[in-house]
Amino acid sequence: MPIERPTQDARPDVRVPSDADLVGPAVRALTVHAAVALELGRLFAAAGHELALVGGPVRDALLGRRVDDLDLTTDARPERVLEIVHGWADAVWDVGIAFGTVGVRKGDHKIELTTYRAEAYDRDSRKPDVSYGASLAEDLARRDFTVNALAVRLPSLEFVDLHGGVADLRAAVLRTPGTPEQSFSDDPLRMMRAARFASTLGFAVAPEVVEAMTAMCGRLAIVSAERVRDELVKLVLGAHPRAGLALLVETGLAQLVLPELPALALELDEHHRHKDVYEHTLTVLEQAIALESTHEPVTGPDFVLRFAALMHDVGKPRTRRFEGDGRVSFHHHEVVGARLTRKRMQALRFSNETIDEVSRLVELHLRFHGYGDGEWTDSAVRRYVRDAGPQLARLHKLTRADSTTRNRRKAERLARTYDELEERIARLSEQEELAALRPALDGNRIMEILGIPPGRDVGAAYSFLLELRLDRGPMPEDEAEAALRAWWSERAAT
Repeated sequence: MPIERPTQDARPDVRVPSDADLVGPAVRALTVHAAVALELGRLFAAAGHELALVGGPVRDALLGRRVDDLDLTTDARPERVLEIVHGWADAVWDVGIAFGTVGVRKGDHKIELTTYRAEAYDRDSRKPDVSYGASLAEDLARRDFTVNALAVRLPSLEFVDLHGGVADLRAAVLRTPGTPEQSFSDDPLRMMRAARFASTLGFAVAPEVVEAMTAMCGRLAIVSAERVRDELVKLVLGAHPRAGLALLVETGLAQLVLPELPALALELDEHHRHKDVYEHTLTVLEQAIALESTHEPVTGPDFVLRFAALMHDVGKPRTRRFEGDGRVSFHHHEVVGARLTRKRMQALRFSNETIDEVSRLVELHLRFHGYGDGEWTDSAVRRYVRDAGPQLARLHKLTRADSTTRNRRKAERLARTYDELEERIARLSEQEELAALRPALDGNRIMEILGIPPGRDVGAAYSFLLELRLDRGPMPEDEAEAALRAWWSERAAT
């Protein structure tokens, strides 16, 4: 979409898009949503300062997407911002003040106000050096992408597009306001953001941007693991994660962020269903995403499920063996994969809880294939539920997603078999409390019956009773007590 050039009398930092039918409704939508921002705009104007909505909220309004957060930029320095909002804001926080950002809350609205700024990393630093800019035009020129270098001045509602951002929105393409080399030098994390926006917005990345990402991918090493992790999470939770992940692999960024992923491209799938395990993995990810909304329990985007799908086969490169009959095997790759997953997620500074959840799913993703034609005993089904624990619903989805065979009959047979397993779990759950498998006797009763103090013997007795519960199902207390006494006598005799 063409952008009208400013006339001699126009503001030097404003170009008005000719497509007013796009911009007008978006600005009006922002006005309705951001009444509190207009109020702030009048407050700043009365104090002699500029204020503008900028970046994501403006972009999302133009795309007709929901606008949640309000990002504002101003010529006022952070200390001055605190003075202006004093008495107006319901709450203020200044944890980002070193980077020029002040947060405020007004009613239900949370707003970030950032002084016009420019960030740049030096060659070895993990933290950006912040310098303040003097104008909105300067601030927009240092934004990551043209589609985020859009602004609406407050309270005048004057729309600002200096770098063809509306045209790039129309074309669904990511470009940088200046050269991509300068943009990525200012903040190397922007290379990750390009992949994230490819996933969340479904935008293509301009060839010159891809070229710069490839040439400068090593610069990402100076960015903190936490910032990289946050971008990766947003990418994986996007609507088109395959596009973002493929861009990471293509540019070499994956070698720094998730080297296990490109390594899969070297491994031949043992069933020859895909040209390599990398393609199989991306297909499993997409199928897992589809199951989020089609298989109970229905959820929104689920990072744990998606990341487990992405990592489920990362143990294959370490376990590949060429068999005498020409086949390729990957014995115990689920165990190795769980260990690699844990190590990678620790390096990316994920929480212990998330690491445990994803690693457990990777470790268990092949367990169903021991079910065969349904010959598992009730004891085996109980153990399957026990081992999956709170991850059972996700394990159902991951296991189903891992079937990527192109043989329709085989795919249907696998689906029927898993349907049967889920039905058996449901039937057993109605008959006994599978969700919280416990033996008939607790630790206190064990000590009372055996006349022993707290210690390892109590733990061993509890484990014996739990195994008995898994094998036989629910037991009356008297039967459990008799079995415990017999076990204890036999143990004492040996």
